Amino acid sequence: SKATGYPIARIATKIAIGMTLDEIPNDVTKETKACFEPTIDYVVVKIPRWPFDKFPTADKHIGTQMKSTGETMAIGRTFEEALQKAIRSLEVGRFGLGHDPKDKVCSNKKEIVECLSHPTHKRLMYIRDAFHFGMSVKEIGKLTGICPWFLEKVKNVYEMGRSISLTPESVKEAKKFGFSDVQLAKITEKSEQDIRQFRKEHNIVPSFKMVDTCAAEFEAKTPYLYSTYEDEDESFPSKKKKAIIIGSGPIRIGQGIEFDYCCVHSVFALREEGYEAIIINNNPETVSTDFDTSDKLYFEPLTFEDVMNIIERENPQGVILQFGGQTPLNMAVKLHKAGVKILGTQPESIDVAEDRNKFGVILDDLMIPSAEWGTARSLSDAESIAKKIGYPVLVRPSYVLGGRAMQIVDNDNELKTFMEEAVKVSPEHPVLIDKYLDNAVELDVDALCDGKDVFVAAIMEHIEEAGIHSGDSACVIPPQTLSKELKKTVLDYTKKLALALNTLGLINIQYAVKDGTVFILEANPRASRTVPYVSKTIGIPLAKMATRIILGKTLKQLGLTEYKEPGFASVKEVVFPFLKLQGVDPVLGPEMKSTGEVMGIDENFEKAFFKAESAAQTLLPKAGNILITIGPASDKKIAVPFAKQLVEMGFSLYCTRTTAEEFEKSGMAPIRVPKIRDDPKILTLMKEKKIHLVVNIPRGSHPKSDAYQIRRACVDLGIPLITTMTATKAAVNAIKALKTQELKVQSLQEYHKFL
Repeated sequence: SKATGYPIARIATKIAIGMTLDEIPNDVTKETKACFEPTIDYVVVKIPRWPFDKFPTADKHIGTQMKSTGETMAIGRTFEEALQKAIRSLEVGRFGLGHDPKDKVCSNKKEIVECLSHPTHKRLMYIRDAFHFGMSVKEIGKLTGICPWFLEKVKNVYEMGRSISLTPESVKEAKKFGFSDVQLAKITEKSEQDIRQFRKEHNIVPSFKMVDTCAAEFEAKTPYLYSTYEDEDESFPSKKKKAIIIGSGPIRIGQGIEFDYCCVHSVFALREEGYEAIIINNNPETVSTDFDTSDKLYFEPLTFEDVMNIIERENPQGVILQFGGQTPLNMAVKLHKAGVKILGTQPESIDVAEDRNKFGVILDDLMIPSAEWGTARSLSDAESIAKKIGYPVLVRPSYVLGGRAMQIVDNDNELKTFMEEAVKVSPEHPVLIDKYLDNAVELDVDALCDGKDVFVAAIMEHIEEAGIHSGDSACVIPPQTLSKELKKTVLDYTKKLALALNTLGLINIQYAVKDGTVFILEANPRASRTVPYVSKTIGIPLAKMATRIILGKTLKQLGLTEYKEPGFASVKEVVFPFLKLQGVDPVLGPEMKSTGEVMGIDENFEKAFFKAESAAQTLLPKAGNILITIGPASDKKIAVPFAKQLVEMGFSLYCTRTTAEEFEKSGMAPIRVPKIRDDPKILTLMKEKKIHLVVNIPRGSHPKSDAYQIRRACVDLGIPLITTMTATKAAVNAIKALKTQELKVQSLQEYHKFL
C-alpha cells in the first residue's frame, strides 16, 4: 500500500462487504485501473529491523522463523539509491552500504563464506565484504542463493564507494547512488558539515518526486514524496502556515507504535488548528505514513541531512520533536544549531533532564530527593562513584531509550564489562550511575505543562518492583497501594519539576517509593510510551492536547486543571518476543525486552489484571497444578502466604527442595520435584501439560541452570510464567477474585461514563 500509494486494505474491505471494483468510488476507477500496472518509475526497498542488540544470546541466524520487530522502507530512482537510504533508515549506526576507509571490513574468507552460507542479520554487510575480498557475483550467488541481479547492484554500490572524490561530478554521482553526507565525509576525510556546504556551493541538492499511481495521466491522490538527485521536481511547497513532525522510524524494542500514535494525534491537532501538517517518517507499518493522515508525507530517513533537506525546502513555522521518541531528540541540538525553530520543549530543557549534574541542581533547589547518583566518562570515574555509593548500583548510558545497555551491577568486574558496552552505545555522553533501590514501588506519571500550569493526567503504579524496566512492567491506573499523602507528594513534585524544566507539552516522570519516601528516578520532557494507555484510560487525547499547548493554548483554555482518578481499574501488560528468539532467557531486568502491550479494564484491579494477562496470552488457571521455584531466600518467605492461598483454592503445588522446605514449615505439603540435572521430571510434567502455571523467581540468569531451562520450557510450551514476587501476588489475587466474581464486559465509551 505504501509503495504504490494505493489503500489495498480499504479496497479489500469494500469488496468483503459486497462491492465490486467498478462500484468502489474514488479508490478505484476504470481509468486508474487501466493505468495502474506499468507506471512505477521508482524502486522501493524494505529492510527488517532486528532486536539482537537487546538479546546477545539469541540465535541470530535468519530463516523460516520470523525474528524482526519492525521494518523500514525507502524510495529511490534506482535500487542502489533506495537500498542505501533504507539502510540508514534502520538507525543502527550505519549510514549506508558503501565502503569507506574507516569501516570495519571482514577480510577472513572463512568467516565470510560461513556467514554467506548460513545467513544472519548481518548478511548484507558480509556480501559487501565478500566483494572487498575479491569474490565474484557468481561465487557469492552460489553461497547465498541470491539472484545475481541484486548482487550486481550491491557490487555497484561497493565499487562507487571506492571511486568517490571531492569533485562536483563525483559527489553528484555518489548522491544518485544513495551515499549520505556522513559516508562522503568519511571517504573524503572531511566533516559532514564540509560536505553539506560543498554540495550547496555546487548546487547539488535533492529534488523531490511523488509516488504517482496514475502515470501523470490523472491527478494523484497520494502525496508521498521522496528525495532523489535529479533536476526535475514534481511537488512544490505551499505558502500556508505549516509544521513538521518528525516520526519515530522503524519499530524496535524501546521505540514502537506508541510514538507513531502520538505523531498521528499531533497531526490531527495541527490540522484542526489550521496548520498544514507535514510528517517525515520511513516506517511502512504505521498510520503516520498513510496517504491521508497528514497533508504531506516525506518518506525519508530520519537523519540530520535528510530532515534538513526537507526543512529548508518547506520553511515551516517550526518542527515538533517530542512525539517521535528518541530518534528526533537525538538530532535536536544539531537542528537547533542549524537555526531550526523547535516547537514545544526546547533542546536545552531536554539536555538538563539528561545531564545529571544540571538535573541534580534543580532537584536540590526544589528539595526533591533522589537516590545517590553520579556520572562517569571513564572506568576510573565509574569505580570511584560506585565505591562511594555502594553496590548494587544501576548503570546506563545517557540519551538512550528503552533502557539500552542498562544493568544492575554488583561488583567492579561487572562494572568494567558494562562500561565497555556503554561507550559503544552512547560514546558522546556520560554513563549514569544510581544507587539501586531494592524492594521499592515504582511509579510512572504523565503530565501536560503550558509553562505556567501543570495537569497531571495519571499516576501509574507498576506491578513489578523498581529494577524492572518500566517498559516491561505491568502497571495500573489508579495506583492501588499509595496513600493520599504519597499521592499528594507525587503531584507536588511533578508540578514543580515540569515548571522547572520549562516544559511545553508532555512530560513523563518516574519515581520510586521506598520506606514512605518518594524518590525521583528520571524526568523526560517529551512523550512517553504510556501516552496511548493513559489517553485511552482517562478519555483525554494527551498528544492532541500537547500539540495545542505547543501552538499557544493554555491548560485552562483546554479545560484541563485538576488530577482525577477513574472509577475503574485499567491495567497495562506487556508482550514479549521470547517465543521467536531461541536461547533467550525470559527473565526481566532493567533493560527493556518487550515488543508490545495490551490493556485490561474492569471495575477492580484484580479483574482488570486477569483480563490484561489473558490478552497477553498468560492465561491464569482457575484450577490445576502450579510449579513454584524460588531462588532468593527472602522471596521464599514472602511467597508463603500466596502459596497458602493457592492451596486453599484447590491448587496442587510442585516445588523444588528448598522452596518446598520453606512451605512445609507453614504446614503445607507441596509435591517435591528433583533438580533437572538429577531427573528431568519437571520438564516431563511440563511437556505432558500437567503444569498449568509456573512461578519462577530467579536469583540470576545462567543458560545452563535449572531455572533457565524451566523458564525457557514455559516459553516453548506455552505455559504461563511469572518471574517476580509482586506479579505473583497480583496473579494470586486475580485468580481468587475470579472464583467469586464475574468479569464485566463494557465498551471503552461506557467506562468513560465513570470518569
